Amino acid sequence: MRQIPLAAPAALALLAACGGTRPPETIPAPPPAAAAPADHPTAPGARVDAIVTGRPIIPETWSLAGKGVAVSGPRAMVVSGHPVASHVGIEIIKQGGNAVDAAVAVGFALAVVLPEAGNLGGGGFIVYRDTTGRVRALDYRETAPGKATGGMYVDSTGNPTQQSLTGHLASGVPGSVAGMYEAWKSAGRLPWAKLLAPAIRLAREHTLDAARSRSIAEEAERLALFPASAQQFLVDGHAPAPGTRFHQPDLAHTLQLIADSGPGVFYTGQVADLIVADMQRGHGLISKDDLKGYTPKWRTPIEITYRGYTIYSMPPASSGGVTLGEILNIMEGYDTLPPFGSPGYVHLEAEAMRRAFMDRNHWLGDPDFVDMPLERLLSKSYAAELRAQILPDHATPTPPVTTSGNEGTETTHYSIVDADGNAAAVTTTLNGGFGSAVTVAGAGFLLNNEMDDFTTAPGKPNMYGLIQGDANAIAPGKRMLSAMTPSIVLGRDGRLFMVLGTPGGPTIINSVYQVIVNVVDHGMSLADAVAAPRVHQQALPDVVFYERGGLSQTAIERLKAMGYELRERGRMGDIAAIERTAAGWVGVADPRRGGGAVGY
Repeated sequence: MRQIPLAAPAALALLAACGGTRPPETIPAPPPAAAAPADHPTAPGARVDAIVTGRPIIPETWSLAGKGVAVSGPRAMVVSGHPVASHVGIEIIKQGGNAVDAAVAVGFALAVVLPEAGNLGGGGFIVYRDTTGRVRALDYRETAPGKATGGMYVDSTGNPTQQSLTGHLASGVPGSVAGMYEAWKSAGRLPWAKLLAPAIRLAREHTLDAARSRSIAEEAERLALFPASAQQFLVDGHAPAPGTRFHQPDLAHTLQLIADSGPGVFYTGQVADLIVADMQRGHGLISKDDLKGYTPKWRTPIEITYRGYTIYSMPPASSGGVTLGEILNIMEGYDTLPPFGSPGYVHLEAEAMRRAFMDRNHWLGDPDFVDMPLERLLSKSYAAELRAQILPDHATPTPPVTTSGNEGTETTHYSIVDADGNAAAVTTTLNGGFGSAVTVAGAGFLLNNEMDDFTTAPGKPNMYGLIQGDANAIAPGKRMLSAMTPSIVLGRDGRLFMVLGTPGGPTIINSVYQVIVNVVDHGMSLADAVAAPRVHQQALPDVVFYERGGLSQTAIERLKAMGYELRERGRMGDIAAIERTAAGWVGVADPRRGGGAVGY
């Protein structure tokens, strides 16, 4: 990928927003900052802890205080968005499987028991580290169909339609089945069919829990629009009650075909025929050529250093690793930090997030289509330039011309460490809850609505109030930009330390960042780090979002006085995390949702 010069767009735009007298295009980019001395925390390999000036401030209104549950496992650990899927992963490891085997088995199990996000008809990313220390990243993100066009989701007035969200036209070419098979082919140990057997059994029958009954109820109106979805998920137009014995015979048959024949049946065989037939009925675009031409791609992981720790995360077409790296690089330059939850700390975090998201939204896209200055964006010197713009006691507004990207919130993440110490961080998605709401007739699985992750209407806010940029414009065969941030953290000793990730749309990146620094900087246990309240700033809308009850009234008033607009919202993310301890592995499933950790 060709590197191109970076003209510090975040720096220029923020200077203009803060009252610069010249037009932004005439303000020269600030000169590169001098290299940090070797003993400074911004220097590569530095091992200097930040001094935190007080204990974490957790408001009495925070209902998740103490609700994080740590599960121990001396040999192996699986944490996912559904306890049943986590048990599947551990059983595969007990049968001699490695982390990739478990990842494949968990992925297919989630397609059955977590239908709002687990999938065959979506896509995702894997960051994988083996016991030799080699780290690889697999991109099996969906692609735009060959007949996709840039203006396909705008009406005659130039406003976005709902066709990128619900229905056949919303779907990109699925990557999950090809991605799982590619990962297994590269590093798996057990027979392919053995890895699908638990999902097939669950598709034939499993018990619907309260969390999944609730998620179906939330999308029942959309699911009812499509006969195959209504038949699979609804009873008399309503969600099945918790405790219902849930049967998915079409999905079980599809899984059995994939177990017997591999991905070929999905991309060129019987399942492909069913997908194309459904597309023709619903006026979608995915063709046999699109399916036949889909290929997952191995990519070089993003490598970040933070106070002596090393973090590996996903490169583009995910924006997660780059944006996470910018935030960490900015925050690393502060030798002294205010306590967690204080207005001073939220201020620093929000300003770091703002600048990282501005660069994300301006520069990042599919590396096969867009040139990106990744080396510069991830440099410590560039972080120093951005950090120098942050005022000590006041917000710096985001310029209104800044573009922003989108990612649906109904994603799922799972983290795995096997008995040998191999680790997999996997994030996969349909985009919105239950994707496009279209179930492929006769095949039993949902299709994604990932086309909404592209720039569907330039300059227009989408359903999340986000405005998207040209680097993420629709093009045939292009992968839409994602916020998914599966990550692996090494300790200062170079050994595996943490594996984590989350769903949550644009909040994914900031949620992963916050859990890492909660442990590294604030000394929290993993359970407390995951349960702690989260904040989110994404450049536009220019708002600091905070979880309900997550900031003290004093902090809220002080932040407003500093120039911030604050907005309370519901829970952010569903972290699935693993940490190495002296006694073995500790796994934590986020108390915000219905996941589970299983170890042995």
